[in-house]
Amino acid sequence: MYIKNASALIENGRTKAEKLARRLSLDAVEAALRAVEPSRLMKSKVRLVGKEIIAGSERINLVKFRRVIVIGGGKAALSMADALESILGDVISAGLVNVPDSQLRGVRRGRLIKLHGATHPLPSSTGQKGVLEMLELVGKPDSETLVICLISGGGSSLLPLPGEGVQLADKIEVTRGLLRAGATIQELNVVRKHLSAIKGGRLAQRLYPSTVLSLVISDVIGDKLDSIASGPLYPDPSTFQDAERVLKKYAVWQTLPARAEEVLRRGLGGSIPETPKPGSKYFSRVSNVIIGSNSDACDAAVRRLKLTRCRPTLLTTSYEGEARSAGVFMGSVVQYAAITQRPRSYVAGGETTVAVKGDGKGGRNQEFVLGASMKINGNRGIALTSLGTDGLDGSTDAAGAIVDGSTIARSAGLGLSPEDSLLRNDSHGFFERLEDLVITGPTGTNVNDIVIAVMV
Repeated sequence: MYIKNASALIENGRTKAEKLARRLSLDAVEAALRAVEPSRLMKSKVRLVGKEIIAGSERINLVKFRRVIVIGGGKAALSMADALESILGDVISAGLVNVPDSQLRGVRRGRLIKLHGATHPLPSSTGQKGVLEMLELVGKPDSETLVICLISGGGSSLLPLPGEGVQLADKIEVTRGLLRAGATIQELNVVRKHLSAIKGGRLAQRLYPSTVLSLVISDVIGDKLDSIASGPLYPDPSTFQDAERVLKKYAVWQTLPARAEEVLRRGLGGSIPETPKPGSKYFSRVSNVIIGSNSDACDAAVRRLKLTRCRPTLLTTSYEGEARSAGVFMGSVVQYAAITQRPRSYVAGGETTVAVKGDGKGGRNQEFVLGASMKINGNRGIALTSLGTDGLDGSTDAAGAIVDGSTIARSAGLGLSPEDSLLRNDSHGFFERLEDLVITGPTGTNVNDIVIAVMV
């Protein structure tokens, strides 16, 4: 079970119908998380048949290569590495991947692919050290080397290597400013690419002329390869001008560290080369294969809800926008649907943002369901869960939260105000008092967020 407090969350329903709706919603979440387990995804999409690696539609003949090196990083990299070892065995010459340091406790160390601890959501020197060791492992790239890259969500922070003239502290400051201002992951990555030595296709440039197989678990809406982990192995359509626009949009430009500003100004002036663009020779030997995404999680939730005859509808796998507003809209959809035939359910995937203006504690999923709770208030037999599939929501220890039609009434009995909690960005404090935080701990995967609404 991923959800550690599922039983308590179900019992928080005031009525039999609310308990049932909560259970069905949480069961669908469990099914979604199981479906995107990295080991499950890897073993379903990657095979070794004789002397060939088959990954999706790609086939790579190992006879051509003298060495097979594995590198990469992300929240799912540990499980991806374990699965790849079990699939390829001693075909692997050597490997090293950066993983969240919290995942290393109690993990065996005797392995072909070494694990290196790094940090998220802000990068650190430990992550940078790991990237440098990966590049040393590859050595001088040549046509007889196959490099397999394991890429997943969180890779932008877990695989840091600042570009020339920039220091890691500068990237941390810029990242922190954009996160607090509510920049989307795509916007954040546009800036990070232009301050990095490996993002935005520059890793492909460094690895050329080696053959590269990139196995990707997507945490980006639309599975855009130029955005996942800031697109280290994919052509970058963005420019220094785009990075400037993002920084000015969120009023971060005027507070840029001096070194970062200097590098960006030099790029704008043409004295620093742009990131590699479509058509560049550096991508001629690179194959990117998406082995898992938000669609896999949502489809699994739909299949689970069909078994319970809850008449599920998959609304989207690409919702975005400001968290509380998106939650209010979702609550309105559920409220309207609740007056028609029951049971029924809705599944949605995507990722919202939060512009932090208050001094509270929370995350986008908690703000999402808090917004939704005000629309479904008073409707019996409804439950709505939203959580980050990585098990983390904002800077909290929760993955998300669950609400039902009596959430507002219960909160009033505790002297809580949803409007005030949203104003202070304190959704975590709100749901902590209600004991309705969804707790999973880090799941070892990351395919954006998922919302499950059930009406019984």
